[in-house]
Amino acid sequence: MAFQQKRFQRRKFCKFCSEKSEFIDYKDIRILRSYLTERGKILSRRMTGTCAKHQRDLNEAVMRARSIALLSFVEK
Repeated sequence: MAFQQKRFQRRKFCKFCSEKSEFIDYKDIRILRSYLTERGKILSRRMTGTCAKHQRDLNEAVMRARSIALLSFVEK
């Protein structure tokens, strides 16, 4: 019988909750880029560890930044 070893996995936490940020600024491209894939898709909560409230705010901030051309819709 093969026994599987359980790996220790660090608990993901919401970066915005730990910093106690009031809102997510759509003009801060450096932060928003860390939540996008290289193809321009928004990463899910499971991947990033953000809470539901901040994931919705993050989604809204990315969409605003895209609409005023701070972020591109698709990376080539």
